[in-house]
Amino acid sequence: MRRLFLFLSLSVLLFSCNNASTNSGGTSSGGTISGAGATFPYPFYNIVFRDYMRLHEGITVNYGAIGSGGGIRSLRDRSVDFGASDAFLNNKEIASMNGEVIHVATCMGGVVMAYTLKGIDSLRLTGSLIADIYMGKIKKWNDPKLVRENPGVQLPDLDITPVYRSDGSGTTYNFSEYLSVVSPGWKSVMGKGKALKWEAGIAAKGNPGVAGIVLKTEGAIGYIGSEYALTLELPVAKLKNRAGNYVDATLETISAAANVELPVDMRATVTDSGDPNAYPISLFTWILIFRDQQYNNRTKSEARMLVDLLNYIISPGGQKVAAQINYAPLPEQAVEKTRRLIGEINYGGEIISPYKQLNSKSDSVAQSPENGQSAQSAPQSVKDLQNGQSLQNSKNVLNVTSKIIPAEQ
Repeated sequence: MRRLFLFLSLSVLLFSCNNASTNSGGTSSGGTISGAGATFPYPFYNIVFRDYMRLHEGITVNYGAIGSGGGIRSLRDRSVDFGASDAFLNNKEIASMNGEVIHVATCMGGVVMAYTLKGIDSLRLTGSLIADIYMGKIKKWNDPKLVRENPGVQLPDLDITPVYRSDGSGTTYNFSEYLSVVSPGWKSVMGKGKALKWEAGIAAKGNPGVAGIVLKTEGAIGYIGSEYALTLELPVAKLKNRAGNYVDATLETISAAANVELPVDMRATVTDSGDPNAYPISLFTWILIFRDQQYNNRTKSEARMLVDLLNYIISPGGQKVAAQINYAPLPEQAVEKTRRLIGEINYGGEIISPYKQLNSKSDSVAQSPENGQSAQSAPQSVKDLQNGQSLQNSKNVLNVTSKIIPAEQ
């Protein structure tokens, strides 16, 4: 019941946060920043935006978790200050935006396979098996292919209910992008995208919707953001990575997936990483904004507020929040390249916050909401950022936050 209450509280907030007008008349001392998009990073954004508002009296940050596809459309329509997506814009989407868009990576996460199967608390899957389940080729939990992958596990003679996203979703994009890499059959029949024509299963809206159906349905399996599965204490399968190791989605295994040279524009996929410790369905999530902020009667003050918020999110204070609620903080390389991108944001050609090379650990970019002191901008390790916080603590943070941000504004 406790898990269900937490889930319902989170779900209500996810879909009731409104999108404020971009023309909020913000000033350097106050105003409103509005965004919309991916549900995957919503718990992180909910808390990091709250902390930012506590540090900046008079500034309100609204975020509507409507899915990555909705976030991209909202930014294209100029109805929000920023969009959020778990999939970077493809060339066709870039051409449709009528303005150059910058991808600001905010954190990392994993897409996990959550399931409900009475008496089964350990399950191992491969990409090929997942593809066959969602294509309707494996229909029973005691299918010989699943049994072979799980020696010693008494899988039942029970129908499998795969659950997928009904809305345009970056989570779906990363899930299908991974399966397209590891399964030729999936690539030729299903392909990759934010929305697909599914061969089997039932649909649900948003990560909370998929998690809710999996939670209530015996025999169900669904792909969801790792944070949602951890919060609801749903069993999740170990996945076999490219090196042949079965791994859980942890901060360390997700971060290991980014042990590659990242592009300067940070439009990168890190699924099926070759790192032997990497979780195979790891991803970046981004905030999308226009490089030139002078549009739709936006003021320079509004642009400055938005840039300041972005710098806060990637600061040690912001990344510490991510780690505490089971998102993987950005690796050092990603932080540095993202800082350079933020330094390119301009207002009618005038750079808003020029990129500055960090010279020492004394350089600071944000204040910590916990101690009120300037936070060091030098990147920290995952363990340092997590700082020993437990999952129980992260649940408490979620509960507190749910009381602070109103359902409707």
